[in-house]
Amino acid sequence: MPDKPLSFSATCALLILMAEDREMSNPELKEKYGVTITGKERTTLNEGRFVTSRRTGRSFSHVLTDKGWHHASELVREGISAPGTGFAAAAVKALVGNLQRHIARSENSLAEIFGREEDLPPATTEAPVDRPSVSETAAAPIAIAETPAAKEPASASGSDDIETMIRKAYAQLADKPNAWVSLTLLRPLLGDAPRAEVDATLRRMIALPDVRLVPWENQKTLTQADRDAAVVIGDQPKHRILIGA
Repeated sequence: MPDKPLSFSATCALLILMAEDREMSNPELKEKYGVTITGKERTTLNEGRFVTSRRTGRSFSHVLTDKGWHHASELVREGISAPGTGFAAAAVKALVGNLQRHIARSENSLAEIFGREEDLPPATTEAPVDRPSVSETAAAPIAIAETPAAKEPASASGSDDIETMIRKAYAQLADKPNAWVSLTLLRPLLGDAPRAEVDATLRRMIALPDVRLVPWENQKTLTQADRDAAVVIGDQPKHRILIGA
């Protein structure tokens, strides 16, 4: 079943946790923002799997899930339609709605804008390359397929160049059109293709109109394998690829 639309108060609670990018207890929320996530707001966010809450002492602590991050990205991209009146509601809608302009200009993800410095990947000294001026959050919903056991790595020999190998590997992994595929799953299907040549090809492909490479929204969920499989473009590791319309 599709999720029911969140109330404006539940939406605001989700946005606070996004902006903080950490687990927050109700006493912390009360002290800093004058609100707590309790009652139907907490129940709605927990049941919808947007937020995970756990009891800490006599209160609750809350943290945004991957689904919560994805929903926050949709709110930034599409705007807030939940009912809300007054200047405070108008200000939230205006700020969230126009955050997309900054994302489009900077090509940063929400996780990079709100992420805490200690959680972000270290900067690289690689020389920057040109990147397309397209927002990385205006993306199709995340859909990453698991690697079926029957799929064999592509061969680097023959007439297939590395771009063709990447496209074939993507087609094997994508479970539907315009699906996001993890580079962690894609790289093993490229066989003995040299890592440096694969990375150079990915950096070239990002300029193509049908190719997009983006980082994970929530950097905290990355495994070491995900970080190792990333391709650094400019000063930013990219972890997912989409090839399509």
